[in-house]
Amino acid sequence: MSECTVIAGRCTTTFEGGRDRHQHGDVLVVVKPDNTVLVHDAGGYQPVAWLTRPESVTVADGTVTASDGDQHLKIEVHDTHVRGRYPTSDAGIPVGDCPDCESTLVRSGGSVSCPSCGSYSLPRNATVLEETCGDCGLPRIRVERGASFVVCLDRGCESLDERVRAAFDREWSCPECDGDLRVLRRGGLLLGCEAYPDCEVGFAFPDGVHEGSCDCGLPVFETPTGRRCLDSTCTHPEATTPETT
Repeated sequence: MSECTVIAGRCTTTFEGGRDRHQHGDVLVVVKPDNTVLVHDAGGYQPVAWLTRPESVTVADGTVTASDGDQHLKIEVHDTHVRGRYPTSDAGIPVGDCPDCESTLVRSGGSVSCPSCGSYSLPRNATVLEETCGDCGLPRIRVERGASFVVCLDRGCESLDERVRAAFDREWSCPECDGDLRVLRRGGLLLGCEAYPDCEVGFAFPDGVHEGSCDCGLPVFETPTGRRCLDSTCTHPEATTPETT
């Protein structure tokens, strides 16, 4: 669980390096999980002093110091009104309830997370559905990898890889040696030649639905960015988006 430090009090703030400043007043000091230090007063939304992701931050009794190269920020706290460390999490779009603790699940970037229980990575271009898994209670997702698959958000509960493998493993041949292309995971899903390492042919599995064959013999996919061959470098006519008339 990420945490931030919050201090509200009467402080003297000194910044050295590029925009030297020396200020005093009742302010709000926030040290974020990435070590960014922000000092806000009552004057507006923009901080009166800050240092973004500095190399070092020290929070000691009565003092916050941060340094990044030749930039140095020092905050002396003379009178503390509020001080504490508090949990922080990603803010995102609500996508359901956590089945373990009933907190709200949120989608942010490439993951769905529960502020109490942890996060689950999302495949590229996945759609989070309103329906939930009958086994674990997490949301189900729709992912297009050659076909449209609906699986549990938790890969450990229901494997997208296994579904894709059952549908497309050995479905197509290697353009170099005519061996079978296998569905593999190497960081992401791949179609790689079974003869590896003797044959090193491999293609990232596109986000989209299989729609016929390219002139080069490889499969064509309808993707969010248009029609394309499995080989992203292919320039054959059937590998490109057809012109509209």
